[in-house]
Amino acid sequence: MAHPPRTILIHADAPAKPALGQTCNGCGLCCLAEPCPVGIALSGRWRGACRMLRWDAAARHYRCGALQSAPALLKPLFARWIAAGQGCDAELDAAPDKP
Repeated sequence: MAHPPRTILIHADAPAKPALGQTCNGCGLCCLAEPCPVGIALSGRWRGACRMLRWDAAARHYRCGALQSAPALLKPLFARWIAAGQGCDAELDAAPDKP
């Protein structure tokens, strides 16, 4: 059963989603679609955009606020839970909003 299209608001300066398996570029699509296990644990939110996601205006990309602010001891665990460095795993198609 196909899911109906959803509208996800993405910063206008965010990079385009990389191809599946390619290096993460901070497009934010995956985290804007739904929180990962870290986001769920820290925010209690199961649906919608992750509350831990942060926009970096200077770098013009999104980053995981939980990973950025985690104590050094927890960073490797958080990185594993969000699959940091594993490549894009968001099986989502992004299309611009129609005016």
